Amino acid sequence: MPEIFKSIDKIKPAYDITYKVAMFICKVLLVVDILITSMSVAGRYIPFIPDPAWSEEVVLTCMSYMAVLSAALAIRRGAHIRMTALDRYLPKKLVMGLDVLADVAVLILAVIMITVGWSYASGIGAKGSYVSMPWLSRFWMYFPVPLAGVAMLIFEIEALYNDVKKFYVKEEA
Repeated sequence: MPEIFKSIDKIKPAYDITYKVAMFICKVLLVVDILITSMSVAGRYIPFIPDPAWSEEVVLTCMSYMAVLSAALAIRRGAHIRMTALDRYLPKKLVMGLDVLADVAVLILAVIMITVGWSYASGIGAKGSYVSMPWLSRFWMYFPVPLAGVAMLIFEIEALYNDVKKFYVKEEA
């Protein structure tokens, strides 16, 4: 294995930690979603349990964070839907090149999500507030897009590195 790959492989624990933090955030958001939804539903039928007006907006916001963060996590696992039906009929180098091209496209998408998402979050989002919580900025409703863009960028850099590395390092059997 060329020496540069050995050096770069040493930062893999940083990717592992980033993945675990994003996964932990998704798990916490799922628990919060379940608890708030359960309280809201129970509050509609059981008189002594409150049914807060803010529950729907908070649940939807948590769900948007989970959706985009879990999509970023799928990049690391290679779990996104991909067209692989023809891979076995194409030359291996071509398939590897197409993987790199796909990585570059997703990397560009991540940068767009960061820049445009931040523009929306700090622009439109900062000007409004939640209907049921007028003290809370809608920034938090738009923030999942640039946040997921950052996570996608991090995981896509790793995926791109791994795909480029395949060109220079023989697979171990």
